[in-house]
Amino acid sequence: MLSDDEKEFQDRCRERRRQRIQVRRLASTGSMPSTSRTRKEKLPCVAEGKHKRTTSETSVMHTKTPYFSAFYGEGRGMTLRALAAAPPIKSEDPEPVFGSMSVSGRARDMEDAITIQPNLCRPDVNRRQPVHFLAVYDGHGGSHVSTLCKEKMHVFIEEELMRVSGTSKSESAASGSRSRQERLKRKQSATIVEWEEEWRRAMVRSFLRMDEVALTTCACGNLGNGCICPSLELALGGSTAVVAVLTACHIIVANCGDSRAVLCRGGKVVPLSRDHKPDRPDELQRIQAAGGRVVNLDGPRVEGILSMSRAIGDRYLKPVVTAEPEISFTERDPEDECLIIASDGLWDVISSELACEMACECLREGHSEALAAIDLNGSPQMEDERIGAMYPTKGLMATALLTRLALGRQSSDNISVIVVDLKRS
Repeated sequence: MLSDDEKEFQDRCRERRRQRIQVRRLASTGSMPSTSRTRKEKLPCVAEGKHKRTTSETSVMHTKTPYFSAFYGEGRGMTLRALAAAPPIKSEDPEPVFGSMSVSGRARDMEDAITIQPNLCRPDVNRRQPVHFLAVYDGHGGSHVSTLCKEKMHVFIEEELMRVSGTSKSESAASGSRSRQERLKRKQSATIVEWEEEWRRAMVRSFLRMDEVALTTCACGNLGNGCICPSLELALGGSTAVVAVLTACHIIVANCGDSRAVLCRGGKVVPLSRDHKPDRPDELQRIQAAGGRVVNLDGPRVEGILSMSRAIGDRYLKPVVTAEPEISFTERDPEDECLIIASDGLWDVISSELACEMACECLREGHSEALAAIDLNGSPQMEDERIGAMYPTKGLMATALLTRLALGRQSSDNISVIVVDLKRS
C-alpha cells in the first residue's frame, strides 16, 4: 500500500507529464499563442481578437553553469521565450515564426537588449498591410542606452511610418511617356524609388530621434537638465542598433554599429547589413573628414576609445561617431529560409556562413526529433510545471544552439540572437 504522501507525489508527476505532452502537442501543430510583446501589459481576451497569455508560453532554463543561470525577466543571464507565433484570430495576416535568446555570457554585466513587435502597425507606405519589427541592441558603457532603445525605438519607427502619406507622385512623373508600356515601366520604377525613399527617411528620422533621447537622458533615467548626476554619467554610454522590419514582400534592415543581420537564401548567405568598424575604408574616410582619428589600441578604435564607428549615444564622441543608419532593402524570395539578427557576441566567434548552416538545419522538417535529443544545457534540468517543453519551436532551438556554440568558442561578450523562420512566416 502506498502512503498518502507517495500517492500525492505520483499525482503531481502524472499531472506534470500530462501538461508537457499537451504543450508539445500544441507546439507541433503550430497553435501556440504569441508572446512577443515586450511591454509589460495585459493582453485583451480572445473574444476581442487578441491572444491570451498562458503559463506554458514561457520556458525558463536553469543550469549550474554560471554564465547560463538566470531567472526570466531579470537583467542578467538568459531569457527564453516560446515565441511560436500563430496567425492572429480573425485575421488573414500571419505573424512571423521566430525564437530569441539573450545571455550575459562571460561578461560581467548584461548590456544587450531585444525588442520584437509583430504587427507593429499598418502604414500607408506598406499599403496598410502589417509590418513586423525585430531588433537587437548591444550597449556599451552601461545598459541604459540599450534599454532606452528597447523601450522607444519601435515607438519612433511606428510614429514615423504612420506619418508617411500614401499619395504617390509617380503617376504624374510618368504621364509624358510615349506608349502605355513605357508609361507602366516608368511608373513602376518611379514607385519603387519613391517607396524606398519614404522608408529611408522614416528609418533615419527614427534613429536620429532615438539618438537625441539617448544624448539627453542620464543613466539614472532623468533628463540632462534636471539631473544631479555628474556630467560624465550623461556623456558615457551608447548602443548599437540593428533593426529589421519584415513585410509580406520585403525585409528592410537599418543598422548602426557592429551588430549584424544576415539572410539565409537557398543555402547561401545574403548580408543585410555591414559592420561599422573604424578601419572600414569608407568609415575611416568619414571619421577623418569629421575631424576624428582612428587609433589602434587592442584593435582599431575611434579616438582610441570606441571599437565601432557608428552608435546611438556616445555624446563625448559626437559628431565623429554618428547615429545615422545604413539601410538595405531586400525583396523576399521563395528560397528564403531564415533571418538571423544578433549582437557581436555571436559574430565575433561564429561566421555568417556557419550560423546560417546551423539555423537552417534546425528549421528543416524531420530534424526536430534528432535535435530535441541534444542536451543543450549540459546539466540536469529543474522539474517545474512551467517547463513543459524546453524548446517548443525550431526557431528557439536554433537560437539555443547558436548561443551555446558561441559560448563554447569562448565569446567574452553578451550574446543576443533572433532567428526568424521565413518558410513559415
